Amino acid sequence: MPALSFTQIQAAMQAMIVEATKLPNEPVAMAIVDAAGNLLAYNTMDNLRLFSRRHALRKAYTAAILGTDTGANAQRLHSQGRSVSEQGDAQITNGQGGLVIIKDGVILGGIGVGGYPSGQRDEDLSRIGLNAMHL
Repeated sequence: MPALSFTQIQAAMQAMIVEATKLPNEPVAMAIVDAAGNLLAYNTMDNLRLFSRRHALRKAYTAAILGTDTGANAQRLHSQGRSVSEQGDAQITNGQGGLVIIKDGVILGGIGVGGYPSGQRDEDLSRIGLNAMHL
């Protein structure tokens, strides 16, 4: 089964750290999980709230488990008048900022960021990590 390499994981995490530390007063947490939602890499900046730390993990997990970006999943649920709680997994979140990692149609994992005031900014930082993987 295809998997993320150590080099890809490290490249993604390093790219996100470099970008995030440009704004040290806006701390974030960054997480990368495998296709089963198991943690592969995690980093957090100083002075970050506990919720944001957990949310980065939940975003990465959600993207990997559902095979879709968290923002897209939230929009789909909202358009159907449904709630994230109906998906039957307390770890799943509707917070924007988690991206599914796919190569050749195979889900390899998820990447998530939590902490910025905007879910779009969380997603933008996740995308920097995803792009650094050179899938």
